[in-house]
Amino acid sequence: MKKFWTTCRTHFALIVVGTVFLWSCVAIALYRAAESPPGAIVLRIGHWQLEASVREALEQMAEEYRKIHPNVHIVQDAIPEMVYGQWTTTQLLGGTAPDILQVGLGQLPYHLWVQYYNRYCVPLTAHVNDPNPYNEGTGLEGVPLRSTFKDGMRSSYIEEMQEYVSIPLSQFGVRVFYNRDLLKRLTGLDEAPTEYRAFLAACEEIKKHTNERGQPYIPIAGSRYHLPMWEDMLFNPLTYGIKRLADFNRDGFVGNDELFVAIKTGRIDFQHPSIRLRFRMLREITDHFQEGYTGLTRDEAVFLFAQERAVFMSTGTWDARSLQEQAEDRFEVGVMDFPRPTRDDPVYGDVMEGPQYERVMGGFPFAIIRTSEHHGQALDFLLFLAGQEQNEELNRIIGWIPSVVGTELDPLLSAFEPHLEGVYGNFQINLGGETWVRWLQLYTLYQVNQISYDDMVATFEPFYKERGMTDLAEQQKDWRRAMHNNEQFLAGFRAEALLSKGDEALSNWIRYRTLTTSRQIWPEINRARQVRLLEKGPDLDAVGPYEYSPAVVDRVKERLKREMAGS
Repeated sequence: MKKFWTTCRTHFALIVVGTVFLWSCVAIALYRAAESPPGAIVLRIGHWQLEASVREALEQMAEEYRKIHPNVHIVQDAIPEMVYGQWTTTQLLGGTAPDILQVGLGQLPYHLWVQYYNRYCVPLTAHVNDPNPYNEGTGLEGVPLRSTFKDGMRSSYIEEMQEYVSIPLSQFGVRVFYNRDLLKRLTGLDEAPTEYRAFLAACEEIKKHTNERGQPYIPIAGSRYHLPMWEDMLFNPLTYGIKRLADFNRDGFVGNDELFVAIKTGRIDFQHPSIRLRFRMLREITDHFQEGYTGLTRDEAVFLFAQERAVFMSTGTWDARSLQEQAEDRFEVGVMDFPRPTRDDPVYGDVMEGPQYERVMGGFPFAIIRTSEHHGQALDFLLFLAGQEQNEELNRIIGWIPSVVGTELDPLLSAFEPHLEGVYGNFQINLGGETWVRWLQLYTLYQVNQISYDDMVATFEPFYKERGMTDLAEQQKDWRRAMHNNEQFLAGFRAEALLSKGDEALSNWIRYRTLTTSRQIWPEINRARQVRLLEKGPDLDAVGPYEYSPAVVDRVKERLKREMAGS
């Protein structure tokens, strides 16, 4: 007996941990058993949306589904966002993942999600051209499933797999929320100005006022969480014109490698109007944020807005319902687009070519996990949530935008209609490695106005040109390492194509050739072109990728004359 107690004292910590673990397992088992009657089909659905409205909406939709399928019970696993990536990895590797899983969280890198999709998720490609049975009696009856979504299920299509793997249930967007009552009281304006100069003037007027405690009003509630929204939607589109000089592979975008090559070879520099004005606008906007915003979190900015200390705040549809609830009976919440300069603006007119293009993409996506024992029932429940009427009701409860066409949404969210025509940023400075670390250090100092733009550039540009060669070489090594993994990945598609017959074989060979070209051939050709440019440099007198030289223009004119004469 004495030996037993001695052993217990020696291994006390392990015994405590083991006891707690066993207790948690029993508690979870009892909890799930209480929610699932004997003989019922239990579908577990895992997600990271801890907002009460999301869990409430899923629960209500589960009740509606149970009216049709009384034997099916839905159990939610709502996991905090901060640990969702680790939890997902553990559940998938351990074979204990929910039947239905929300996928795509940014805390896990994209390439890891691709591996999870390929290994653990059930492909849905065979179902996307079939009608959704829960659309019977609606305007979408008989319409293929993928055509019932606003984004055509593009967000669900994984190019690396050439498969659809998830069903999106909502759509998201980012805009500027504002306190209508406070704006009226401080500036006399009934509506927030969406023209850039008028917006700045309103912010200046707001800063002149203080509340009853003598505290100054903040024009824009900001934080390190909110700044990227202003960058993506307002600042970065100013750099669209860089594409004409640095898009060497003519794919419509300037990658971080292409931007480095363009700057290293002198094609452009940091004094290019598009780049310089991007940082000037950042300074003009962030001067109206609260002091020390770079060290503040999302909640601190929301607190300022909710306490009527700030007039404007950028955020997405995911916050719309909570902001309405916080403002209830105190002030009216308005939504506006990001304020943009006009084409005749004396400073930004030449580089402001349009609003930020917003690609319509579905969100709140769910996939079916291979270890589920109820694939058919899991798919049926997702189709139920994707039915036109059900999807509208689900998002009405949450306060989000439905992902299905022909649905109605909250009037507050009408301002989130995406810009289907517009431009996008082409300032991808993240080359990785030491250059990225140095950039973050200097950029942070610029944000808090401790250094000027010229000082930032004078420090960073020489380092970027010199150290960037090493970081680019390392990036290319990573690309080539990926080529070996791609070959293994493609071998599976090649084997599938060899073993299939008829139309299926034709489809598989097309998929194999497309992937081989996009992942193995063209990237290597583009890298070889970059190496040549770095070794020899571009002809600085030559025209850009999207221009024609005078000689070519003359030849085109001569050819047109001959064709006109011949006709």
